[in-house]
Amino acid sequence: MPPWDQVTPDLLRDALNKGIEQMRAEVAVVVNNPEPATFENTILPMERGGQHIQRAGSIFGVMIGNIGSADYQALNREMSPILSAASDEITFNEVLFQRIQAVHEGAEAAGLSAEQRRLVEREYEGLVRNGAALNAAGKAELGRINQSLSTAFTNFQQKVVADEQLFTHIAAEAGVAGLPDSNKSAAAEAASSRDLSGYVIVNTRSAVDPFLTFADDRGMREQIWRKFVNRGDNGDANDTNATIAEILRLRAERARLLGFETHAHWRMQDTMAKTPEAAMELMMRVWPPAVARVGEEVAEMTRMAGHEIEPWDYLYYLEKVRKERYDLDQNDLKPYFELNSMKQGAFHMAERLYGMVFTPLPDGTVPVFHPDVKVFEVTDKDSGEHIGLFYSDDFARSGKRSGAWMTTYRSHSTIDGERNVLASNNNNFIKAPAGEPLLISLDDTLTLFHEFGHAIHYLLSTVNYPSLGGTPRDFVEYPSQVHEKWVLTRPILDRFARHHETGEAMPQALLDKIEESSTFAEGYHTVSYLSSALVDMDLHNRSTAVTDPDAFEREALERIGMPPQIVMRHRLPQFNHLFTSDAYSAGYYSYLWSEVMDADTWAAFTEAGDPFDPDTARRFKEIILAPGNTTDRAEAYRQFRGRDPDVTALLRTRGFPTS
Repeated sequence: MPPWDQVTPDLLRDALNKGIEQMRAEVAVVVNNPEPATFENTILPMERGGQHIQRAGSIFGVMIGNIGSADYQALNREMSPILSAASDEITFNEVLFQRIQAVHEGAEAAGLSAEQRRLVEREYEGLVRNGAALNAAGKAELGRINQSLSTAFTNFQQKVVADEQLFTHIAAEAGVAGLPDSNKSAAAEAASSRDLSGYVIVNTRSAVDPFLTFADDRGMREQIWRKFVNRGDNGDANDTNATIAEILRLRAERARLLGFETHAHWRMQDTMAKTPEAAMELMMRVWPPAVARVGEEVAEMTRMAGHEIEPWDYLYYLEKVRKERYDLDQNDLKPYFELNSMKQGAFHMAERLYGMVFTPLPDGTVPVFHPDVKVFEVTDKDSGEHIGLFYSDDFARSGKRSGAWMTTYRSHSTIDGERNVLASNNNNFIKAPAGEPLLISLDDTLTLFHEFGHAIHYLLSTVNYPSLGGTPRDFVEYPSQVHEKWVLTRPILDRFARHHETGEAMPQALLDKIEESSTFAEGYHTVSYLSSALVDMDLHNRSTAVTDPDAFEREALERIGMPPQIVMRHRLPQFNHLFTSDAYSAGYYSYLWSEVMDADTWAAFTEAGDPFDPDTARRFKEIILAPGNTTDRAEAYRQFRGRDPDVTALLRTRGFPTS
């Protein structure tokens, strides 16, 4: 278990530096081996190596993202370029690369297993993709670029986090008129925690979206909307535009150095889509019907409002139209979605589908990085065998980055005996006052199950080699997205979505309304997300780096015909997915790519006639979830479904024309 109770910035710095030294020593053993390179004396030691730096790195990531205090921010600025240089030192080691290349070329003659051959192939291709085949001058230049990028990523993250510490203080009751009682209570608690009277709306999505949906004060909605969408874009010390331009310049330089046309081409080498054109083809199949649907939504809202719809009006009048058309009010739903109950629902889903049991550990049983964190032991229902630990960090706090995400502190492997999985889910819910239930929206509940789907994916892993635990960027969201589908199944609703006051299960009539309105507002949701994905790809699929991100964003949106009533879900100045690492750059499309598979997978359960159909669940676990990246993921999908994924399932799910 991570020793969270012993962590300090100074000790963590020492641990990271010790990990770098230990990794150097481990690499030296491999490169100084006088014997010809083999899987056993080259690949296996590298798979076994680096455990100290991996453990310290896991703690480092959590303290930066979940705590984020000034001393850890300073440590991040100090250590990020050092860690980048240490990684490059391994990638650029000429003798190590030659040994891995030799194993790669002799894999078939050596009689390696299919899994071993895939590991060697991925290791070799990953090294080439990251510059191992460059000459000495090229490696030196790439190292400089990578270290500069790591510094820029840290600067971007810290600037956005700083703007997310802003808040709007509302002194008068009239300013929060229309808000549900649960949101009012949370806003009052946020004010009280800052020694203020009245209400505080913090500058994060979990607080802003409910305000934009329910608050009657149009002027206040505009004020809060502007503060939220302008994070990182205020021309002050936290403005990120210059940082973005620097990141884009460095990425373009790196792509050229590595022999790729653009950063997008470099990033997409190891994806299912393979090329920017393939990703764009899918996105542009969905974009026109989504924009057309927005036009219909805006027309109906304009009729109701009696004035033009501005971006800060959209969610508010969308809710009014939903109420009028379907007699469905989001306030009718929230009493059924209490946070702890829905977490139990997610655990029940995992038990029914995969035989996983989540048992809470008493506070103090294991160390945690914050008193809010709850820990659960995960075991196999039939055998009682220990699988791992699940850490649940649900609440917003100063310094914690916004959004929701999943992390593994340790992933499964068997090369040195069974290693259990340490997984976490991280959310940013606003605490309810003491003694009151924390009611969350249906969207929040879907997010809860989404992130839990990531955890399930890693907890079920059966891979032998750690490097095969991850999956391509445009596959990794697939298991998480499909697990959202269980939220509105009767078995989950009947046991866990019970009214917090009456204890009654959600009535079928209310569920019918939800299902009838399931494609309502898909114009808004699709355009909000897809505009971000399209701008991301446009930004990175060019050989000359953009120098003015603000101007580019406006021009790119104009090119695709962005409806003026909607703003990108993530504007460039706060787009953490793109600019805190390379992970999602030229890859935000991956949610849509994964959604094609998740819609088609849910159709498999529907066709079986049971959302918990044992045979479908078993096959999904064995073919899709457990193997990690031990086999080609496109082929795995074909094995599971009997064919390639069908995009028409996605279009049907969103209520768009399928032809």
